[in-house]
Amino acid sequence: MNILDKIVIDKRQEVALRKSIIPTSQLERSVLFERQTVSLASNLRQSKSGIIAEHKRRSPSKSVINNTLNVQDVATGYESAGVCGMSVLTDGKYFGGALDDLLIARASCNLPLLRKEFIIDKYQLLEAKAYGADVILLIAAILTKAEIKQFSEFAKTLNLDVLLEVHNEEELHKSIMPSLDMLGVNNRNLKTFDVSLETSKSLSTLIPDDFVKVSESGISSTEAIKELQPYGYQGFLIGENFMKTDNPGTHAKEFIQKLEP
Repeated sequence: MNILDKIVIDKRQEVALRKSIIPTSQLERSVLFERQTVSLASNLRQSKSGIIAEHKRRSPSKSVINNTLNVQDVATGYESAGVCGMSVLTDGKYFGGALDDLLIARASCNLPLLRKEFIIDKYQLLEAKAYGADVILLIAAILTKAEIKQFSEFAKTLNLDVLLEVHNEEELHKSIMPSLDMLGVNNRNLKTFDVSLETSKSLSTLIPDDFVKVSESGISSTEAIKELQPYGYQGFLIGENFMKTDNPGTHAKEFIQKLEP
């Protein structure tokens, strides 16, 4: 069993527990539920750098990345750096995140916020909306085609952007549908954790131009971005590269300045 299978098993238990504690009606009454969302896809289309900067404390592949920073500082730092959006990990067990991180980020900046999570239930989309997210992530590796359709269409009724993540051609073919805004290619092999930008390159021609193309994982240099832009990528998700420093906002700013001289 690979790490993704383990995460999904734990996630099903976690979501069942949360559903039993907080009814959907309570989520729908939250102050942020009526908030006008900001489109990450539109921001990426208009940007030269396309950086989506991540808040991530740890990961199964790297253990602790940074446990000392507070979310508010990271969010305000990213916003002043000029990133297109912010990704917030909300998984607790494997990534050290929490839904409250999303809430704090929302209170601290006006960036489009992506809830980075292993979504296996529509309930998590209501949570995303109630806690201030603008975008949700769907991972093709853990969902059926029917689930991708159901979740992405439901997200659209909540005015949430949808970023769908694939790792290979097979996942891409089952995923392409009009209810998505962005298609993300994860350069990390989830079975081996090896990272290769070739994954993004080889899948780029198979992604229709209606979708914003996003490359994820293993992007640690401006050279990597310049290498991927000719393949039509407009979004670049960067987590560890900024988070492993003592000031992610400053590092994001310097990174973007190098891209946009």
